[in-house]
Amino acid sequence: MKSILSGLAALALSAVPLHAQQTAIYSGMDRLHPVWAENGMVAAQERVAAEVGLEILQQGGNAVDAGVAVAFALAVTLPRAGNLGGGGFMLVHDAQTGETKAIDYREMAPSAAERDMFLDAEGNADSTLSRFHGLAVGVPGTVAGMQMALEEYGTMSLAQVVAPAIRLAEEGIVVTAGLSDSLIALEDRLKKWPSTGKIFYHEDGTFFRPGEMLVQADLARTLKAIAAEGPDGFYKGPVAEKIATAVQEAGGRITMEDMSNYTAALREPVRGDYRGYEIVSMPPPSSGGAHIIQILNMLEGYPIGYLGHNSADTIHLMAEAMKRAYADRSEYLGDSDFVDVPLSEITSKAYAEAIRAQISRSVATPSSSIGPGDLAPYESDQTTHFSVVDKDGNAVSNTYTINFSYGSGLVAEGTGVLLNNEMDDFSAKPGVPNAYGLIGGDANAVEPGKRPLSSMSPTLVLRNGEVFLVTGSPGGARIITTVLQVIMNVIDHGMNIAEASTAPRIHHQWLPEEIRIEDGISRDTIAILETRGHKVVQKPVMGSSQSIMIDPETGLRLGASDPRITDAATVGY
Repeated sequence: MKSILSGLAALALSAVPLHAQQTAIYSGMDRLHPVWAENGMVAAQERVAAEVGLEILQQGGNAVDAGVAVAFALAVTLPRAGNLGGGGFMLVHDAQTGETKAIDYREMAPSAAERDMFLDAEGNADSTLSRFHGLAVGVPGTVAGMQMALEEYGTMSLAQVVAPAIRLAEEGIVVTAGLSDSLIALEDRLKKWPSTGKIFYHEDGTFFRPGEMLVQADLARTLKAIAAEGPDGFYKGPVAEKIATAVQEAGGRITMEDMSNYTAALREPVRGDYRGYEIVSMPPPSSGGAHIIQILNMLEGYPIGYLGHNSADTIHLMAEAMKRAYADRSEYLGDSDFVDVPLSEITSKAYAEAIRAQISRSVATPSSSIGPGDLAPYESDQTTHFSVVDKDGNAVSNTYTINFSYGSGLVAEGTGVLLNNEMDDFSAKPGVPNAYGLIGGDANAVEPGKRPLSSMSPTLVLRNGEVFLVTGSPGGARIITTVLQVIMNVIDHGMNIAEASTAPRIHHQWLPEEIRIEDGISRDTIAILETRGHKVVQKPVMGSSQSIMIDPETGLRLGASDPRITDAATVGY
C-alpha cells in the first residue's frame, strides 16, 4: 500500500467536481488544495447525492433543504450506508440567530425489547442475534429526523426535497465501481434474503457491473408515499406494515405500534472550547461530542503544534488521552433519556487537568491499569456523513447509518427499504465488546424505547460565533478519533481542509491495547512509540471525512471529501 499522502493523491481527483479538478493537485509546496466556492457547498460520500444537494441550493433552498435532499438521495445512491431504514444525528446552525441545535433521530429499541434478548441459553452474548437476525433491527428514525429538520429550519416542502431521490430510484442510477464492489463483497449477506437479492442482483443472480443501471422501483414507491403523506407514509399504513411484518418474520419484535410511536428529538449540543475555537457536537446518545471535547481538553495542556504532526511525542499524548476517554465511554455513556450521563464532568477543563496529571510524557500507561474516572452517577464503517453550507452561512453536519454495510441485509418486501442492525450498538452483556470492539456497561443496556449509544460525531467548529468548520465521518469506533484529528490538523498543525482530511490517522480505544495506525507513519516514529511501551498495529484506512471550512477573511467555502473512499465528492457554486 502506498503512503496516504502520496499514493492517494490521485484518488483525491475523483473526490471533486470536474470543473474544480485543476485545483485538486499538489502544488510545489506539496500542499493538497481544497475545492472552493463563493456561495453554497456540499461534501458527501457519493457524488450524485452531493450534486442533488447543490441543485437544491441553486434553486434557493437553504442548507437544511439541501441536507435533507442529500439524505434521501443517499438512500438510493449509497445503499450500503445511506438509508430510510436506519437513523442518525444532525447538527443545524442558523447563521441569522447564531443558534445551533442537535436533531437526534437515532433508532429506538422496540417496546418488546428485553435486557437479555441477545444472550444464549448459557447467558453468553450471541452476536448472530444482535447483527444478522430480526432482533437486530431497531425502529428506524431517518424519515422522522428529516421531517423535523425541515419543519424547524427548512424552507422547502418534503415533496420538493424528496423529488430527486424518487427520480433516481425510478429511472435508475449508474452503478459505480464502488457500488459494484460492495455488492460483490456482501453477496452472501444480501442473497440470504430473497427480498434483497432480487433488487441488488440480476434475475440470474449475476452481479451488476460498473456502468449498468440499477432501478429500485419499490423504493421509489416508498419515497412517493413519504412525499405525499409525510412521515405517516412511512410510519403508518402499508409501508409500516410491511416493515413490521418483515422484521417479525425474521424473528424480530418491531410492531406497527412501534413504528407509529417513533419520535425524533431536538436536543442541545454539547460544547467546549479549544485554543480559542468553540467545538459544538452531538450530545448523548452520541458519545462522540463528549469525548471529542474531553480529548481536546486533555491535549490543550500540551504544545501539540510545536511537537509536530504525527510525531512520536504527539501520537503518544493523543493515544494516552484517547485511552482514558474510551474508558469513560464504557461506563458512563448511554441514552440520556434513560440514564444520567455526567456530561458536564466529562467535558470539564478541571477533569481534563486531573487526567493529564496521570499521563507520563515518556511511558505508555497500560490499559489494564486505566479504568473509568470517578464521576457522578450517571459504530460502523458503513455509516456515512455529509456537510452543507449555504450562501447565508447556515450549516448542516449530518451523520447517519444502518450500522453494518447494508445493515442487517434485510429489505422489507415491497418497500425497497434496507433495515438496520443497530441493536448491536447496545451492550448485549456488560463488559462484552460489540462488533467494533467497544466495551459497554449498564448505561447502554437494552431497554424498550431506548436509543443505543453511538460514536457518530457530526461537529461544527465556530470562531467568534460564526461557522469555521463543518465536519464528520463514518468509521464505527474510529469516528470520534477521525473527527478529532481533522480538527487538530486544522487548528494545531495549520493544514488546509484537504490536507487535514488526507493526512494519516491513528486510533486508540482503550481496549484492545494497541495504537492503530494507517500507512504513512514513519518507521522511526513507530520504533520510538514501541520503546515507550505502545503496541503499534498498521491496519486499513480509517474514516471518510466530509468537511467544509469557511475562510474567515474571504468567506470562501473550502471543502474536501476524504480520498479514502471512492465516489465521494465536494461540489459548490
